[in-house]
Amino acid sequence: MPDLKIIRLTRRYGDQVALDRVTFEVADEEIMVVLGPSGSGKSTLLRLIAGLEPPDEGQILLNGQDLAGVPPHRRRIGLMFQEYALFPHLNVFENVAFGLRMQRLPEPEIRERVRTLLNQVGLSGYERREVHTLSGGEKQRVALARSLAPRPAILLLDEPLGSLDRALREQLMKEIRDLLKAERMTALYVTHDQSEAMAVADRVLILHRGRIEQIGPPEALYQDPATPFVARFLDLGTFLEGRVLAGGEIVEVQTPLGVLRGRPRGPVRPHDPALIMIRHTLRSVGTEPLNALAGEAIDLSFRGLHREVWLRVGGGQLRLILPASATSVRRGDRLSLAIPAEDVLIWPLGAS
Repeated sequence: MPDLKIIRLTRRYGDQVALDRVTFEVADEEIMVVLGPSGSGKSTLLRLIAGLEPPDEGQILLNGQDLAGVPPHRRRIGLMFQEYALFPHLNVFENVAFGLRMQRLPEPEIRERVRTLLNQVGLSGYERREVHTLSGGEKQRVALARSLAPRPAILLLDEPLGSLDRALREQLMKEIRDLLKAERMTALYVTHDQSEAMAVADRVLILHRGRIEQIGPPEALYQDPATPFVARFLDLGTFLEGRVLAGGEIVEVQTPLGVLRGRPRGPVRPHDPALIMIRHTLRSVGTEPLNALAGEAIDLSFRGLHREVWLRVGGGQLRLILPASATSVRRGDRLSLAIPAEDVLIWPLGAS
């Protein structure tokens, strides 16, 4: 039985539909990351599950129990927010122990649980520190330990690393995932940051305008985006429009770059207008069939581990991402490409 089951969950604010019949399940000990742009419904989803506001329609089941009418403090749901929400008048130990004291656990059990969690988050010896003396990363570790202390049935995390700088976020991504796994915690983790989502998740749910675009393991979303929105949001490739010349398992399309062959991602027929995506990062050229293209490098951008190269090909432009150490391309150079059909995705024009 899944730990959390969401069935046709809907939430409206006047004429605006924040969540539109959302349905999914989170399995026992799974980390599900909800990813999407601002306004997609991510935080609304967490508020409904936590009981902070009611849904207009649908059900929320936790371990088989319908949570309709169950107040937030009786749902056995842990919450962790971007703003830390630590108690400023309590030291580190008392912040982490707060939920355990609410459960009226014996003092020796409270001390052992707090000690264990602070050790796991790398804050052993910080028990008597005042929270205002902590760095942002240390505060977030205390907030995580406090959220986990009462052993909730599920932990909800709302942009927990959003206020931290990039280097610290990179470090805490792995620490959070390792700790959730060590605690065997079921978690629903909201973020708008793609790299954070991919580093933390067992599966990723992509929301857009209150609807689910795709759910799957991180690798599956990158390898096989279900919709143009998913592909654009994950910045997987260059998009252009064209017209279908021939259908089948491999579709031929006329594009501003020339005739291309690629994989259909929806029903397309000869003469239909099409939306085409060419991956920025090309896979092995041993894949057949290949698309032979030639173009001129018109712009280059160094991005640390990789280099972005814009090519003028025919009447259009193509962006490629190449390893920084593997290319000496300069502006004005002519490049010949062999693009596998697997790296060209074709949707009916107008697909969302």
